[in-house]
This record gives sequence, structure tokens and C-alpha cells, in this order.
Amino acid sequence: MEKLKSKFKNILMENNYKLTKQREIILGTIISRKNWHFTAEELFSAVKENYPDIGMATIYRTLELFQNLGIVHMLDFGEGSRQYELSFLETQHHHHLICKKCGKLIEFNDQDLEYFEKKLEIKYNFRITEHKLRFYGLCKECISKK
Repeated sequence: MEKLKSKFKNILMENNYKLTKQREIILGTIISRKNWHFTAEELFSAVKENYPDIGMATIYRTLELFQNLGIVHMLDFGEGSRQYELSFLETQHHHHLICKKCGKLIEFNDQDLEYFEKKLEIKYNFRITEHKLRFYGLCKECISKK
């Protein structure tokens, strides 16, 4: 956790921003939850548990800054549904399974998809710089509630 915090502190400093107490608290909250997908409101609630003086406007401003600096990544699922995740620059690209009933997000990565992407690049002489793959359906909890 300290290694990640230090890494992101360096990103802030390289871009002429300070790691203020509020930013440190927000960053610490995000880092402490492994593979957390969260809304701004969920982050606000989590931060509020230990630091009741932080306001929602601070959460929004900090998320925008963190997004611009590549510290967090926003996932836009349409219809105003935005979630965030910590950007782990050293991990593999991943995709999401999204439950249409409860909104649960499940991360996955698949070597076959990476292989398919390379084949597309070769076949069409095209360099893919990014892609977003999402599967929508029902998670096992929602299937069992039917």
C-alpha cells in the first residue's frame, strides 16, 4: 500500500500538485480496497466513516484530478452510470462482466482475447491502442434469486 501511495504521490508532484491531507485520505481509502469499483458517492461514504469533515465537492474535484493524472480510471456504463477504479499501470488490461440486475462488476482477463487483438492488428495492418469489452448479464446471486 505504501509503495502505491508513494508512486501516486510522485505522479502528483511531477505534475505540480501536492499530496494534501484530503487527497491522501481519499487515495488511502481507494488503495485500501483491492480491486474496488466505486461511484463518487460510494467513495464519499467510505471516506466519511473516518473523516467526516471531507465534503462531496472535494471528492468530485479529487476524482477529476486523479482521473486526469491517470491515478484512477473512469468506467462509463451509459445512462449516467459512472464507476471508478484505481489504475494499476503494472497489471494486465482487463474487462468487465456487469450484472444488469444488481450492477455488480466482475473483472476478468483472457489470453484468447489478447491473441485475437494481435491477429486483428496483423490481418488489417492496424495498431490497436485501446479497447473496451463489457459483457452484460446476471451474476450468480441474481440468477439464484429468480
